[in-house]
Amino acid sequence: MPVAALHSLPAVLGAGRRRGAKRRAARFGLRASSVETAAVAVSNGEVVKVVEPKKKTIEDDVKEDAVPVVEDDDEEEKPRGLQALYDDGFGGVTVKDYFAAARAVSRDDGGPPRWFCPVDCGRPAVDHAPLLLFLPGTDGVGMGLILHHKSLGKVFEVRCLHIPVNDRTPFEGLIQIVEKCIKHEHDLSPDRPIYLLGDSFGGCLALSVAARNPQIDLVLLLVNPGSNIICKDSVAASTAPFGSNTKRISFHSSISPQFCYGAVSNGRKGMAFCTYLRICFTGDPLKMASVSIENNLSPPESLQKLADSLTSMLPLLSELADIIPRDTLLWKLKLLKTGAAYANSRLHAVQAEVLFLASGNDNLLPSGEEADQLYKTLKNCRVRYFKDNGHTLLLEDGMNLLSVIKGANMYRRGRQRDFVSDYLPPSLSEFKKTFDEDHKLFHLALGSVMMSTLKNGKIVRGLGGVPDQGPVLFVGYHALMGIELSPLYEEFLREKKTVVRGMAHPVLFGANFESSRQEISRFDTVSMYGGLPVTPINMYRLFKRNQFVLLYPGGVREALHRKGEEYKLFWPDQPEFVRMAARFGVTIIPFGCVGEDDVLELVLDYNDQKNIPFLREWIESINKETQRQRMRDSVKGEEGNQDMYLPALVPKVPGRFYYLFGKPIETKGMSDVVRDRKSANEMYLHIKSEVEGIMSYLKRKREEDPYRSITQRALYQATWGVSAEIPTFEP
Repeated sequence: MPVAALHSLPAVLGAGRRRGAKRRAARFGLRASSVETAAVAVSNGEVVKVVEPKKKTIEDDVKEDAVPVVEDDDEEEKPRGLQALYDDGFGGVTVKDYFAAARAVSRDDGGPPRWFCPVDCGRPAVDHAPLLLFLPGTDGVGMGLILHHKSLGKVFEVRCLHIPVNDRTPFEGLIQIVEKCIKHEHDLSPDRPIYLLGDSFGGCLALSVAARNPQIDLVLLLVNPGSNIICKDSVAASTAPFGSNTKRISFHSSISPQFCYGAVSNGRKGMAFCTYLRICFTGDPLKMASVSIENNLSPPESLQKLADSLTSMLPLLSELADIIPRDTLLWKLKLLKTGAAYANSRLHAVQAEVLFLASGNDNLLPSGEEADQLYKTLKNCRVRYFKDNGHTLLLEDGMNLLSVIKGANMYRRGRQRDFVSDYLPPSLSEFKKTFDEDHKLFHLALGSVMMSTLKNGKIVRGLGGVPDQGPVLFVGYHALMGIELSPLYEEFLREKKTVVRGMAHPVLFGANFESSRQEISRFDTVSMYGGLPVTPINMYRLFKRNQFVLLYPGGVREALHRKGEEYKLFWPDQPEFVRMAARFGVTIIPFGCVGEDDVLELVLDYNDQKNIPFLREWIESINKETQRQRMRDSVKGEEGNQDMYLPALVPKVPGRFYYLFGKPIETKGMSDVVRDRKSANEMYLHIKSEVEGIMSYLKRKREEDPYRSITQRALYQATWGVSAEIPTFEP
């Protein structure tokens, strides 16, 4: 069977589609005449489908703009693309599928390296999807992305590079293959970015291509790229028993053919050395075996599932000798050395955006140290650090690549990221990971109560008083450190199946708080669940698209308030959002939340820290760095004080959080509010008064809640079950 290279376009994309679909199909069409091709689909460890290719000619089409232009008209934009809680297919493929696919495509046919389009990726669900080229690691088979094919295929046109096992194309030759592809795609769509996803050795290849082509809009996704050192000291220590030749292998030392042959050809010790290196290339078996194991199982069930998965996977490791034979392993090590030296000498020329995914438990490469170096060297580099994962990050449990891309704000379809049109809503698997796993205990501790107000003024439990259709603007109080956001996101997704687009300070989306060992943070969660910079144009476009929008007029000053300022509003005299809402007939819903004083104790506030020398200097430095992104410089008084700082907090024995969404305010037909600033200001003051009234109401009524204490809630759930809704006060 020939190596998988290019599937038949009509079989995957469908025949007879509209003109735009033809253009997308053309982008899949490489020069099929130069490669022998077939497509492979893998399910449950078995090869289930082979589709013979057909030659395709590339059709030119009209240039398409990736960033929509905002026009002042009344035409509604129809929703396109993905909906909230869509099925991304992530978690349905295991490492056994990788080995089955690797077996299918690793049979050498004597051909050159070639591209293939995974059948599992299908057709992108979004318009103008960017191209993603996967550059494989040391195995070269190109199936290292198999766990992510379905999820990435929703938003990318995915192609993978396959390097046959006996191919000896030099590093410069591989660069030319990738360059030929990206130049061709750039000529077809000059405004569309091209993503290069480089895994291990593929990272060196991606960096080298980017350095040679600064004029092309590239986005690099580097996964433990090994652009610095092959094996760290721990490998040398582990391989010491295999012979005196197995010293520390480094790109700054020498890797000679004599050294590698001495280590690899040393009888049983050489075989052990090869096996060790292959296992290093494979990664953490426990993490790989944990893929697709449900997290809601009991400990005994999880342990049994893990044992079964590990037992069935370990025999597959013996197949690594067929995927990476001894001679091929030697060649790959030499190729990796050449690639690292080539990439390192050209890092200064890399202009592309870079997202570096580094593993902290990498037994093959010192990926953490490499992240430190590249973060300092590259001009536009972000890092996401996975301290518990091994070398083969893409094949291990706990990492959804598309989620990382979303959280780091690295997805775009045009020359610049558009926070409105480029936003991808959370999938069902992401929702479960966030709220059923990561934030589960936090939400149980808060015991949040959501209430809303019907049009007749009646207060009900749940979100029944909130309209089902947008545009809707929620205006309310910003609790300390934004602690109220996570339960709010969850409730709207569970009950309304919609994302609330939160308007946030632009500094949260910049690189000011990035580091070379940055783990997945709360900032990533905010971005994934709809956060975007608060600007008039962003609000305008969200209203135009009938979105649910969340606005905090108090901003940073309210969220980072001082001692004794709980539930105090710091709203500037700027009613412009009211006029914009009236222009689009937006339904405005004032809301309030109380409970921060039952959960957190503010120990050192802004005033306290300004009196401590080293903390004062730190506050001044971070605010100086964010000077260009400062807001409300024209606003006088405390409302205009938007200084950033990090409050010192002490957790309390949790009380309970209460939310109340007020009576909807319809602005449709209020033309006087659009034209008259005085009328707009009156409505603005009315909304502010409503928010203050809601919080006063909640503070008073929570005293009547018999389940305000976490102890009483725990006893109730022990009796009626964790999923039971806990009662609260009568509205």
